[in-house]
Amino acid sequence: MLKLSGISKRYGETSVLDGVSLDVGAGETVAIIGPSGCGKSTLLRIVNGLVQPDSGQVFVGGERVSPDNIRELRRRIGYVVQGGGLFPHLTARENVTLAARVFGIRTAQIEQRVVELAELVSLSAAQLDRYPLNLSGGQNQRVALMRALMLEPQLMLMDEPLAALDPMVRAELQEELRLLFTRLGKAVIFVTHDLAEAGYISDRIVVLGKGHVAQVGTLDELVRNPADGFVRSFVDAYRVPEILGRR
Repeated sequence: MLKLSGISKRYGETSVLDGVSLDVGAGETVAIIGPSGCGKSTLLRIVNGLVQPDSGQVFVGGERVSPDNIRELRRRIGYVVQGGGLFPHLTARENVTLAARVFGIRTAQIEQRVVELAELVSLSAAQLDRYPLNLSGGQNQRVALMRALMLEPQLMLMDEPLAALDPMVRAELQEELRLLFTRLGKAVIFVTHDLAEAGYISDRIVVLGKGHVAQVGTLDELVRNPADGFVRSFVDAYRVPEILGRR
């Protein structure tokens, strides 16, 4: 569903991404994790065509992403940004349906899709008529998820969607997202700073370090067989080895 081939990006003298390659299959959830500034969010923006790589290629559903086709390809890509990114002057319902209205989808079709998605993420019609300020953090994240799913994308990009939530709400949404990803069967890239969250939600974890892919594997593989000293130190910083009983 997604293929990244040799993606590199520099900002001035700083190399953010350096030759990143990755394949994500249909129905697979891949978490991307690494220290701050390692290029996680930049990678998602490149996939979505918001940032152009200096070199390398991106393929979505076998089609190479280019300025000529990115508008149409974005209909296949759902994007949840950090903090949800909801427009405060629009109701939840208006946020959810914005892209569909821009693409000229029929009103009846939009309304039916909203009903389906609201049931999927457990939001009521009354909640959808509220503004983001009048919803909880968890509810706003559900609205952001509805908006990303509105056009029935093949690929979901999620940039630290749970980072600002308190631990109990975050745990609840982690469980909901894991079940939802399994149910929908879409390809998902999930950026997070939380290694335990990455292991809980994803099929594979990609560890980025200084713009490079340091290792790809399950949480257990990262803990028991780190590729190098960087990965070992990164994993140990989360104390996950102690939880899994390596020590």
